[in-house]
Amino acid sequence: MKNKLPLPGDLAIWIFILAELGVFGVLFITYSIVKLLNPEIFAEGHEHLNRVAGMINTIALITSSYFVVRAVEAVKINQSVTATRWLIASLLAASVYVVVKCWEYSDTISEGYSLSSNVFYMFYYFLTFFHFAHVILGIVILTVLTLNCSKNLYTSEEHFGLESGASYWHMVDLAWIVLFPLVYVIH
Repeated sequence: MKNKLPLPGDLAIWIFILAELGVFGVLFITYSIVKLLNPEIFAEGHEHLNRVAGMINTIALITSSYFVVRAVEAVKINQSVTATRWLIASLLAASVYVVVKCWEYSDTISEGYSLSSNVFYMFYYFLTFFHFAHVILGIVILTVLTLNCSKNLYTSEEHFGLESGASYWHMVDLAWIVLFPLVYVIH
């Protein structure tokens, strides 16, 4: 069934994406309000974050999204092998995010900061882990897309599943693009 909306993928994924963006939005607004009420705690916590790790993760996710775009474009011209390669590259870039985020969590925990340290770290862990869970789901989706693409299940005429998965992955990227400066950069 062809999508009659001017959106890539299925309408259901867009309803899900909007719901998820709504949840992220509420969390970001709540974080900002609590930060205004506790400026000293947030300023001190902010100083202990690894902004280099955050930047590496930003680059990894943007790169991964770019590779997904290339995969969708390759399928649209019936180049499944090329699309599969782009999706594998996307998975590798997404894996960089996972490895760096795990290292960052390990480092932060070894320095003695936990969910119960203060309100800043409660938000830091909650927001970043909530996003991390979305990345893991995205990696599962990208893996399924890669396997389907390698089996030539997507064509120039029928690629809504690929576009739906790509749209979800771009939502994960968008959430990080807001989360990174909000938590890591803006004092």
